[in-house]
Amino acid sequence: MQKTSLTALARHELEHAVTSDSGRSAKTVFGGREHTLRQTLVALRKGVQMGDHESPGDATVHVIHGRIELSTSDASWSGWDGDLIIVPDAVHNVVAHEDSVFLLTVAKS
Repeated sequence: MQKTSLTALARHELEHAVTSDSGRSAKTVFGGREHTLRQTLVALRKGVQMGDHESPGDATVHVIHGRIELSTSDASWSGWDGDLIIVPDAVHNVVAHEDSVFLLTVAKS
């Protein structure tokens, strides 16, 4: 069994995102090629956008800190601390309206 403090890891990744040229930082918390489930902690500096990308399949975004917006060409969803957004099966992007950290959970088939 393994235990991880998402709060401490979020703080650490956000520090990296805020000071990095790209304005982002990410760390896989669980999963990888040998697992069906993958969880990645993503930190974005205020104003940074993850451009349009394909849906990874069954996925959720759990906002741990800050405020993000996930958008498709047809709709958008805002997420604040504690919100869970189901990632749509469509091309989408994510923008941070505040310094933000979220947990991306993907189930690969």
